[in-house]
Amino acid sequence: MQPDQARFFLNMMLPSIEMEAKTTKKVIAALPEDKRDYQPHEKSKNALDLAWHVVASEVWFLNGMISGEFAMGDENRPAEIQSLANVLSWYDQKLPPLVERLKGISDADMTRTISFFGIWNLPAVAYLPWLIVHTVHHRGQLSVYLRVVGGKVPSIYGGSADEPFQPPAA
Repeated sequence: MQPDQARFFLNMMLPSIEMEAKTTKKVIAALPEDKRDYQPHEKSKNALDLAWHVVASEVWFLNGMISGEFAMGDENRPAEIQSLANVLSWYDQKLPPLVERLKGISDADMTRTISFFGIWNLPAVAYLPWLIVHTVHHRGQLSVYLRVVGGKVPSIYGGSADEPFQPPAA
């Protein structure tokens, strides 16, 4: 990948990263705090751990793209993250600075090849779609949890039964 191609791709993807973050926050904020332990199946994460996984994974992906290495890490939720509000606060603290750093990433860092545990070897910027797809996948799981626990499902890519689509006023 040439630097101009990588810069174009980065500039195209950044608004999506920021838009998806807003949507992720809406979905997590819609989860009733008293239902954070809801778990649809014994093999499923509970709502709090799934919300944590979504936001922690985004930060992990961005850190890996910026640093040039995807390191195995402990994905367990830290002991101080005991509520959905804690998850959102942590996300608000961690994500914006990383997005800003990504905006200023050098051509060399954008195009350097990063190994994803020997499975993929892609230019750093090529992992942005993986970040989005991963987030969307798990956020979809959370939106199902919302309905089951009696929460209101916000609009995600259009209206929902709880938040119908409202076109902008003319």
